[in-house]
Amino acid sequence: MALDDHAEELASALGVDKEEVEADLEKLVEYSVPIDEAKDSLRRKYGDGGGGGEPSAKELAEVSTADSAVTVRGVVLTVGKRSIRYQGDDLVIREGELADESGKISYTAWEEFDLAPGDTVEIVGVGVREWEGSPELNLGSETTVETDDEPLDVPYDVGGDTHLSELAPGDRGVALEIRVAEVERKTIDGRDGETEILSGVFADETGRLPFTDWDPHGEIEEGASVGIENAYVREFRGVPSVNVSEFSTVNALDHGVETGDGAPRMSVREAVATEGLFDVEVAGNVLEVRDGSGLIQRCPECGRVVQKGQCRSHGDVDGEDDLRVKAIVDDGTDSLTAVLGTDLTADVYGGGIEVAREAARDAMDQEVVADDIRESIVGREFRVRGTLSVDDYGANLEATNFTACDDDPTDRAHELLDGAEGAATDETAADGGTIDGVSSDGTTDDGAGEPRRGDE
Repeated sequence: MALDDHAEELASALGVDKEEVEADLEKLVEYSVPIDEAKDSLRRKYGDGGGGGEPSAKELAEVSTADSAVTVRGVVLTVGKRSIRYQGDDLVIREGELADESGKISYTAWEEFDLAPGDTVEIVGVGVREWEGSPELNLGSETTVETDDEPLDVPYDVGGDTHLSELAPGDRGVALEIRVAEVERKTIDGRDGETEILSGVFADETGRLPFTDWDPHGEIEEGASVGIENAYVREFRGVPSVNVSEFSTVNALDHGVETGDGAPRMSVREAVATEGLFDVEVAGNVLEVRDGSGLIQRCPECGRVVQKGQCRSHGDVDGEDDLRVKAIVDDGTDSLTAVLGTDLTADVYGGGIEVAREAARDAMDQEVVADDIRESIVGREFRVRGTLSVDDYGANLEATNFTACDDDPTDRAHELLDGAEGAATDETAADGGTIDGVSSDGTTDDGAGEPRRGDE
């Protein structure tokens, strides 16, 4: 059904002017709102027979995806700017966060409203859509923005100054001071053909994250300390990734940014609860080496693991030999799958691909390689460092380091127990409960009362 037909059907059902409905419908569809959702939004708007009127004023915490248009008052926390391609056209949008006393919300402005961090503004007739599961304000041609001279005190910092460990996918207008830990210049097949970019790793005192610079800045070179304004964050392979664009400002700093040498150490449960980390270290016992480990074959086209000569994407192929380990690591709090690539697997096995091929030929069974690896590591304790991703199929840690533990497991067990007991103490005391028969107020209780490319 054409948009005109949708508008005519909707206008007839609601008893309102078709041209007005069609204009609203076109605007919502232009903002990437699905047609059914757009029609529902207009039904809510005109459900009183087309009375229209001033959009209701709401605190930001009250705004929901059930709202078609609202009036809000708040402080502009951040303003980002970037280019997107929509239906073949290049558009420049502004985006960031707005806050009031009740909370904060993200916004996208499809036109220039001259927003600046720290401004207190009243926004009338702003649309609402769902973005990544949460409501987002959409400022368009029907939106009015007025600066309010009376400041609004909000419990949030103005501006995008932050640290790498605090970033999450969806953050916009971010400002950072970082050291370039790794950088590589690449040519990719972009939306306008071959495009040169920079990619690598940023670091600060709180951690490390991958980055992409879509408009290579000369200041971003290995070892340099730089300040970046107007960056945004996307999810890449299950972890936050910093994106630098043509609208980002990058300046060399007159001081060096301090960085930590190691990755944060966590229990497996703590790590899994983050739902993804670029660089983390856990320690635990290897309970099992999963099928698909040892000497494997990969598709020469896409790098996927080949099963019985068949690639899931390219069909019948001559697989290329490789080494891999998929080990279940458990520390008593939770478990994850540690994935070791070619080099780490060779270290564990005690030989590279040629050694593994020879062993498989001698035994006339390539599974002998995985069996030798199982004998070497199952039941032993290891520290594993790498990139953690968590999805519906479980938690996977793409290992960059895999080393046998040389510290006292008893001491570490006591550390875990102390941490767990401390957390339980805090939680129970906050609830006014009891710990070992003693309540938070001191009285006794008599008892009445939580890829490598192509890996599968």
